[in-house]
Amino acid sequence: MAYFDVVVCGLGAMGSAAVHHLARRRQRVLGLERFAPGHDRGSSHGGTRIIRLGYFEHPSYVPLLRRAYALWRELEIASGQPLLHVTGIAEVGAPDGVLVRGTLASSRLHGLRHEVLAAAELTRRFPAFQVPPEFVAVIQPDGGFVAVEPAIAAQLELAAAAGADVHHGERVRAIEPRAGGVRVVTDRGTVEAGAAVVTAGPWTGALVGGLPLRVTREVMGWFEPTDAARVSTLPVFIIESRHGMHYGIPPHAGSGIKVAKHHHRNETVDPDRCDRLVSADDEALIRAAVADHIPAANGAMLAASTCLYTMTPDGDFLIDRLPGAEHVIVASPCSGHGFKFAPVIGEILADLATTGTTRHDISRFGIGRFG
Repeated sequence: MAYFDVVVCGLGAMGSAAVHHLARRRQRVLGLERFAPGHDRGSSHGGTRIIRLGYFEHPSYVPLLRRAYALWRELEIASGQPLLHVTGIAEVGAPDGVLVRGTLASSRLHGLRHEVLAAAELTRRFPAFQVPPEFVAVIQPDGGFVAVEPAIAAQLELAAAAGADVHHGERVRAIEPRAGGVRVVTDRGTVEAGAAVVTAGPWTGALVGGLPLRVTREVMGWFEPTDAARVSTLPVFIIESRHGMHYGIPPHAGSGIKVAKHHHRNETVDPDRCDRLVSADDEALIRAAVADHIPAANGAMLAASTCLYTMTPDGDFLIDRLPGAEHVIVASPCSGHGFKFAPVIGEILADLATTGTTRHDISRFGIGRFG
């Protein structure tokens, strides 16, 4: 029976980062992924993901983001691939809304570069925006986006070059804690390891059980601009309005402008049986905000795709050892805002698997908070 120091189960954003960091530390690491490389079944696809420093969700994420930015740049150098694209970000909404209040709280606490624009000044600077006069925008020059599929490919290629075994098309059936380690059963056989890292996204609950996780169906759309000149000035953006919270990413690599509604319908689904087709109703939930607030982007929908969020009850991450099974590390049901953290979460998981602790503050992400 094969033996590894660590087996990583799931090779999306977090799993590929964990394999990369473990291999760099000369660990005997096996990465297992049930689908093909770059698949669109989970949460790590869609071309681009937003990255930002002033974090409206909670100020405690900011130190992790600073480290993530540094690690993305290191990954770019090591891989020779442009991955982190800084465009600036505009976070737009009512002054007392969740988005603006939270972003300003994080920015002020951590001394982050930002400015606040009234609605008229926002439209003057970025003519594609059309927002109510009482809205304001928090502008962060360090915001931008990460190229998704190239980032995952780069991490896995560097991991393999450093000696990791990476298997695609191999499904993990069970993770069995044992004295001093774990046994991992797949549809191809069985391996033993000192530790298992579970980064299976929507399938995490099926592998470890007992966790209060919920999988939701999300939809991303790419729209053809009706006024390319106006859209060309747009930064990455998030808008909180009567339509909900929508985010957008300027055209990249020949695509249209990407827009999605955060928490789309908030519908709970089975990741193996959810509807992967995008309906007219799905499009309408996204287009309502586009038509009202970025009319210059309100052209034909050029493409659309579904993805999945794996939600915790409080919307924070989950990174911890499984209670009663210290050699099983469960990581990153990220509640729809995790991709940008991938390299630092990979570093944290490598820390936990090799030394049992990490210098990063992950106290907010423990399993024990669920009681």
